[in-house]
Amino acid sequence: MTTARATGGVSFWWADLGLPTPDDQLPGDAEADVVIVGAGYTGLWTAYYLAELLPDADIRVVEQRFAGYGASGRNGGWLSASVTGGLDNYARTHPRADVARFQVAMNDAVDEVVRVTQRHGIDADISKGGTLLVARNAAQEGRARAFAAMGERWPEIGVRLLSRAESDQRVRVAQARAAVWEPHCARIHPAKLARGLAATVRERGVRIHEGTTVRTIAPGRVETDRGTLRARHVLRATEGFTAGLAGERRTWVPMNSSMIVTDPLPDTVWAEIGWGSDDTLEDFAHVYSYAQRTADGRIAIGGRGNPYRFGSRTDLDGGIPDRTVEHLWEVLTGWFPMIRDVPVAHAWSGVLGVPRNWRATLGYDAATGQGWAGGYVGTGVTAANLAGRTLADLVAGERTDRTTLPWVDQRARRWEPEPMRWLGIHGLYRAYGLADRIEARGARRTSRIAVVANRISGRD
Repeated sequence: MTTARATGGVSFWWADLGLPTPDDQLPGDAEADVVIVGAGYTGLWTAYYLAELLPDADIRVVEQRFAGYGASGRNGGWLSASVTGGLDNYARTHPRADVARFQVAMNDAVDEVVRVTQRHGIDADISKGGTLLVARNAAQEGRARAFAAMGERWPEIGVRLLSRAESDQRVRVAQARAAVWEPHCARIHPAKLARGLAATVRERGVRIHEGTTVRTIAPGRVETDRGTLRARHVLRATEGFTAGLAGERRTWVPMNSSMIVTDPLPDTVWAEIGWGSDDTLEDFAHVYSYAQRTADGRIAIGGRGNPYRFGSRTDLDGGIPDRTVEHLWEVLTGWFPMIRDVPVAHAWSGVLGVPRNWRATLGYDAATGQGWAGGYVGTGVTAANLAGRTLADLVAGERTDRTTLPWVDQRARRWEPEPMRWLGIHGLYRAYGLADRIEARGARRTSRIAVVANRISGRD
């Protein structure tokens, strides 16, 4: 049984830096021009661009623990241009040109994050190497080829189909049959980005009230455990913690994602793996896993463990069961058998927001002054930047190419009440796991179980 030397404690990323002490707690009732709830990437990027557009505005961010405490400080470190929900799905309801603009905007958001970190001297271990998605059985190879065909319809993605030999030249994954590569992705250190962005926002005059828990969000006010903040503009950027707010229990479900990270690998092992580039890495399983080679020579890999806790509960400290550590270790050593003797340094988990239609969204109601962004379904590192820029445009009254993208003002129906919500989510992930096992045993095509699960879940 593989165990990790350290678990929880928010994340390895924060353990690497040292946990910050919450600062500038709300001292009591106050007034501002803009109040943003949540100091993750979405809230911080929104504050960053608002401070640029409205330099004289009093902008406040309210955070229950510290900036970057949630998914922004726990994720897999993928600055990816992936559009949650899929371009083909968006094209069913929006003009193709608008959907293409959406992808181009996401591509640019990857580069925008790089530009901002360079401009402000934020060292976040950023390296843009692209993404390698590897197929390891016949059914997965079929999905890889279908993805490449989709990329031909949407050249904005930049997908390239690779043979096994070409895939091995980038990363040697055991049993690889084929792969696709996308250029618009960078590896990052999530907590370094959150810490640097929070410092930059504060330098621009934005106050971040950490250690302040929001109870209720309403037009013109935010009620916290330390007082009420009143403002013309109130923006919700709470992602996986949205269900904990009054009236938001079924808006987005907090889906759990878990991670482990190894000790630094010896140079001899890296030579066997051949991971010389800074590609991020993913497989084509239905219960997929995703990984990066860290700047200090480790492998960090993530995936689903216990996908959802009854009643939309969230674990605040990143705790992770041993069976999830073992599952991720089995996936990782299945990819790279030569690392079986490398210890697992740290394991943790976090929650991400999932709307019922599995599409990220943002919006702003000028009449009430309320706005929101999130529901990134795991692709929020880049999407949060684009969402923050767009929310800032909307609040400032600017009409830009961003404010007319297909995800703006998109609404999804609410999730089912319990116990249907718990039964449905766990049932779907068991179905995906069964489909993966069937395909691993030699199925030539994508399992019908997964096809049906996609339709039920709302992904297709």
